[in-house]
Amino acid sequence: MEIEIKALAPDLEEAYFDFFDHRAFSDGSPYYPCYCNAFNMSVAEIDSMREQAKTYGEGTEAWRQALRETAAQMVKDGRIRGYLAFADGQAVGWCNANDRMNYFRVGAFDLDHLPEDRSPDCRRPGQVRSVVCFEISPDHRGKGIATKLLQRVCTDAKAAGYDYVEAYPSEGAPPSLAFTGPVALFEKMGFTEHSRRDGMIIMRKLLS
Repeated sequence: MEIEIKALAPDLEEAYFDFFDHRAFSDGSPYYPCYCNAFNMSVAEIDSMREQAKTYGEGTEAWRQALRETAAQMVKDGRIRGYLAFADGQAVGWCNANDRMNYFRVGAFDLDHLPEDRSPDCRRPGQVRSVVCFEISPDHRGKGIATKLLQRVCTDAKAAGYDYVEAYPSEGAPPSLAFTGPVALFEKMGFTEHSRRDGMIIMRKLLS
């Protein structure tokens, strides 16, 4: 199976939403619905999105609609960045990767118990490229797609002059809930532990 990795751009919006609407979390994942936008949103923005969801009614569908509309604008504006993995022309995987300065939070979190906005642990834009989430369609897991996505993140970050790529696996999270990626994946790619905070392992790969 040939896998093609493409950086998310506005012209891939249709593929992005096709993936999240039809294949991501299609195995009954507790993370459905998700459009991978909350990392880039402040608490105030997420509260506003909740209020917007109320205008659509109650339940999961109202929340999904508000999430999707917000994500669509963020893709157009370039706030959500990352990579889509394609097989036979169809998006089957996603990795959310961006400059660390563009995230309000990293690591695993629960939208029902949302952590406060946190200043990034880096000094300047262009220093750290963060990898905050992976999602692979259930029928394409175990085929090395996450590795290919991470390889592309590291290659592009190095070409762009970044010092590090940083990741945030959760300590002891079961595979079904480890959307930030497993420790073994990052170790395989040359990441080492940088620090720990609140059950989160911060791992870095030096780009030299």
